[in-house]
Amino acid sequence: MTREEHLRRWSAAHGGTAASPLVRVWLDGVRRTASPLAAAGVPPAAVTALGLALALAALAPAAAQAELGGRWALGVPVLLAVAALADGLDGAVAVLGGTASRAGAVLDAACDRLADAAALGALWLLGAPALPVLVALGAGQLHEYVRARAQGEGVTGPGAVTVSERPTRVLVAAMFALGCGVYPGAATTWAAAGAWVGAAAALVGLVQLLVAVRRELSASR
Repeated sequence: MTREEHLRRWSAAHGGTAASPLVRVWLDGVRRTASPLAAAGVPPAAVTALGLALALAALAPAAAQAELGGRWALGVPVLLAVAALADGLDGAVAVLGGTASRAGAVLDAACDRLADAAALGALWLLGAPALPVLVALGAGQLHEYVRARAQGEGVTGPGAVTVSERPTRVLVAAMFALGCGVYPGAATTWAAAGAWVGAAAALVGLVQLLVAVRRELSASR
């Protein structure tokens, strides 16, 4: 499949959203990585499941550092990064292999929500207070529900690209977990800061999305 065809199919799968230059670079890398997997007949659902398993596995080093000390948390950003890569690959494998389906899209969305919870759970295990973790989790889940519901009402594309898209959630959790591993003596402070940053971003992103969706739905009446 050519680069242009892959971009066209990605845009169609995302409600006609045009890929930005940065997204194009990401998609080029994903296409090259996914091509041999698609050629080998690897099921996209298997890649989706692998991504979720890696995200859940990030809880283990977080729990190990909380229990044993040391620098176990250094494994958290690594696992979250590889999980994020797998999350990008499953859709590309489906598109390149011609196996994209609505069931696969639903599975991917469900696994993404669980992976988001795992990333925040890692910060909680590393010492973040429950309040910002729950706020970040709740606002993030509501963010995606609002988007899905708005699309069901006719909103095309994402509605708005907010400050709390999934890459931001993963990056925040990974970055502050890395701080926990590099500075184990201040792990609780790093984890708490990450949870509060995640909560603030989730709330701002939710407001951004609600405003954009309301505007678009009002304009389409």
